[in-house]
Amino acid sequence: MLTAALLLSVFSFAQDAAELINQGNEAMKAENYEKAFELYDKGMKNIGDVEVDPSINFNIGFAAYKSNNLQGAVEYFDKAIADGINVSKSHEYKALAYNDKEDYQNAVKSYEQAIATAEGDSDALVYNAAIAAYRGEMLDKAVELFGKSVENNYRAETAIYYKAVTLRKLNRDDEYKATLEEGVQKFPKEDRLTSALANIYVSEGNELYKKGVAILTAANEKVNSGALSTADDAYTAEVNKAKKEFQEAVNVLDKALSLDAGNANAKKLKEASEAVLQS
Repeated sequence: MLTAALLLSVFSFAQDAAELINQGNEAMKAENYEKAFELYDKGMKNIGDVEVDPSINFNIGFAAYKSNNLQGAVEYFDKAIADGINVSKSHEYKALAYNDKEDYQNAVKSYEQAIATAEGDSDALVYNAAIAAYRGEMLDKAVELFGKSVENNYRAETAIYYKAVTLRKLNRDDEYKATLEEGVQKFPKEDRLTSALANIYVSEGNELYKKGVAILTAANEKVNSGALSTADDAYTAEVNKAKKEFQEAVNVLDKALSLDAGNANAKKLKEASEAVLQS
C-alpha cells in the first residue's frame, strides 16, 4: 500500500506540473509574461522525471526577459543553450537582459557569443555589441566593434561617428581625426561628422594663428627695445615667417568652412588672419 501511495503521489506531482506548464502557455499567449514565468518555473521545478520538450526553456527565458527578471532569463536561456535550442537567439536575449540591467560587461560577452553562433546575418548584433561596449566604457572593444559595423556597412554613418568619439575618449587624437576624415569622405552629408571635423580644423587654424601672432609680437618687441628696425631684413624675414603661419591658418579654416559654413569661430579666425596678411 505504501508503494502504491508513493507512485500516486509522484503521478500527482507530474500532473500538477503539466497543468502549470499548460497554464503558463496560456499566459504566454495572453502576453502576461510575469504570470507565465511564475507558472512555468513552478511547473519545471516540480516536473520530476516527466519529459518535456527542451524548447520550452527558451520560452521560459523569454517570459523572464519580458518580465524584467534577469536571473530567470539567464537561467533558462542557459538551459536552452545547453540543449542546443535557439542558441544564438538565447545569447542575444541574455545580452538584452544584461543590457537592461546595465551589466554591460556580460552584455558584450553574450552578444559576442550570439555573433559566434549566428547562422545568418549578425550585423545588427555587432552594432548592438558596440553600443553596449561604449556604454560600459569598454572603449577599446567599442572601437573594434564600431569598426566592424563600418566594414559591414550596417548603420555605418553612426558607427563611424561613434568610433571617432570613442577614439577621442581614448586620447588617440590622430586616429580620431583620420576616422572623421574617412567618415566625411563616405558620408559627406552627415552633420555630426562634418561638424566634428570642422571643429578640428578650427582648432588647428587657431594654433597656426597663435603661432603667427607670437612671431609678430616677438619681432615688434625687438623693434620697441631697439634691437631691430622695421627696415631691417631680419624684421622683414620675421614678418614673412608670421604671414606664412597666417596663410596656413586661412587654408585650414577654409577647410573648416567648407564643412560647416556657419562656424562662427572659423569665420572670425579667418578674418583676423586675412587682416594681417593684407596689412
